[in-house]
Amino acid sequence: MTGSRIPPDDHETVIPLYRETLSLSKRQVERSRVRVDVRVEEREQAFEQVLERQDVVVEHVPVGRVVESVPQIRQEGDVLIIPIVEEEVVLVRRLVLREELHVRRQATRRTEQFTATLRSERAEVTRDGVRNKLSDDSGDQA
Repeated sequence: MTGSRIPPDDHETVIPLYRETLSLSKRQVERSRVRVDVRVEEREQAFEQVLERQDVVVEHVPVGRVVESVPQIRQEGDVLIIPIVEEEVVLVRRLVLREELHVRRQATRRTEQFTATLRSERAEVTRDGVRNKLSDDSGDQA
């Protein structure tokens, strides 16, 4: 009531008015507990790898030919030819090609086997007494 107030008389009754208010608050409630155990698992795994080794075969090839100058080192196919000369004393000095070294490369292959230790982790999740297992290669989630 807005306006002028009427003085109370003996027949007047006063009615109290109440207003309700609401107070909101939040609190954390524990619904469940989760425990995560992570274990490292090891496994042996075999691997194969092809390895290559190059060996050199040296062959002495006698020539015995007189030459005017020292021949150059040359390559013929997969053979490297290195001339070996010596001087001979005669009435005339001349170069005699005594031999050549023929150097050929040979490749050999072999397969080696070895083992290596690989590790992966696995998680075990326990929620309300129920255990779920998770590993890195599965799509499971708790």
